[in-house]
Amino acid sequence: MRLTFALCLLSSLLVRCAEKTTFCKIETSLGIIEVELYPEKAPQTVANFLKYVDAGLYSNSSFFRTCTPANEAGRDVRIEVIQGGDIPPEKEMEPIEIETTKQTGLLHKDGTLSMARDTPNSATCSFFVCIGDQPALDYNGPRNPDGYGFAAFGQVTKGMDVVKKIQGKEEEGQYLIEPVQIISITRFD
Repeated sequence: MRLTFALCLLSSLLVRCAEKTTFCKIETSLGIIEVELYPEKAPQTVANFLKYVDAGLYSNSSFFRTCTPANEAGRDVRIEVIQGGDIPPEKEMEPIEIETTKQTGLLHKDGTLSMARDTPNSATCSFFVCIGDQPALDYNGPRNPDGYGFAAFGQVTKGMDVVKKIQGKEEEGQYLIEPVQIISITRFD
């Protein structure tokens, strides 16, 4: 019995160690947010995000939108997120195919990093961070009538206090009156 438990534990640790993660630092005018990305679970979504990171396209962009309990009060399905990554339309790359939470197993929990989109397969550069668990954004969640949800691909590991500061900024119609500058997003080990 103990041997079986020890083997299961060792196997679990080996699998965890074999999983690759990529780490990024989002430097904002309000502080630093660190995230880990999951390329083995959401390969297309992570690759897309990193194309923008590696090209420096998020430098001098911003967090520009916030969904709060107050500004979501009129909706049937309420969420709490901050959205960023606005870059000039002429620098946007081709949209990517959505990797749903049903495919990846990555759910919209507190601190989840996910791609913003309009219709399925339309995500380009804009992303959001969940504040609190947001199951309405998962596959078959009620936030989008198409049922696909959004493509989660990472997790905040440090800086949720910064995320909450951004969420608390003054907004009008969910758009920040003074967007919070994203100075840069870079990879780190």
